[in-house]
Amino acid sequence: MLRLSKLSDYGTVIMASMALEPGRFYSAAEVSGAVGVSLPTVSKVLKILAREGLLVSQRGARGGYSLARGAEEISIAQIIAAVEGPIGLTECSAMAGRCLQEPACSVRGSWLRINLAVRRALEGVNLAEFARPAVLPVDVPVDMGAIHARRHGACPPET
Repeated sequence: MLRLSKLSDYGTVIMASMALEPGRFYSAAEVSGAVGVSLPTVSKVLKILAREGLLVSQRGARGGYSLARGAEEISIAQIIAAVEGPIGLTECSAMAGRCLQEPACSVRGSWLRINLAVRRALEGVNLAEFARPAVLPVDVPVDMGAIHARRHGACPPET
């Protein structure tokens, strides 16, 4: 299964929440309350996103974090790369020279092609689009048991 880390997922959720009122500065506590993620985790993600230039931070009573540029100018790929590093489905599709089998690998070219398609898809969605409520297609199942378990503390806490 291909899956983003929880921190990348939280990064997209945090940025989408902040995109609803661009130009506004948010405290880490406000963001934590708005997205339902623990304050230490939100603080960690905000610092990463600021360090990578997607957010700006301001100290003081009116300080906090704000989008560094318009939501239309920030792609989902940029958010994921800020948290994860280079987007790659395999080691060799993210960075050349990381795999001992690379020189003789018969499938590397195919992985590179797939990786490029995924990266382009993520680059093709900007934060403004991502922040808009989406209507799920009818055939996308929702696991209500998992949602119920999360609400009642049966799932492990986020890290």
